[in-house]
Amino acid sequence: MAMKWLAALVSCVLVSAPVLAREITPAERRDHSYSASLPACEDPSVLSQISSDFSTRESRFWASSLTIVGFERVAETAWRPWGLDYIPRRYCTGTVIVSDGYKRRINYSVREKLGFIGIGWSADWCVVGLDRNYAYAPLCKQAQP
Repeated sequence: MAMKWLAALVSCVLVSAPVLAREITPAERRDHSYSASLPACEDPSVLSQISSDFSTRESRFWASSLTIVGFERVAETAWRPWGLDYIPRRYCTGTVIVSDGYKRRINYSVREKLGFIGIGWSADWCVVGLDRNYAYAPLCKQAQP
């Protein structure tokens, strides 16, 4: 009796194996498609959004007057690291000069259609040493691909 159940189980697994494999459809060819045209890591609009969001977060949530004064050594670390069928994302890293005089590493991503109500692109970022609520702990590693 046990052999019949084992044989049935093996048959089900073998029959369902092709169903487990999925076809990869690039995000650009979906019904609600993506264009995969994201701004570059060093694009002024991206850096401006990050600077603005940083100063807003610091003043609103942490009662701090810290701002980002400048960016250095900005570079792309990954483009669509999980494949063509995921939301297009560009991962970047660099150094920010903060108004307290310290230079800190920043990890960020530029993501398509994840802006306000799904329109445009947005940037998700983390400044090492200023992730006070540990959302990207440890040391902003979770902001990387």
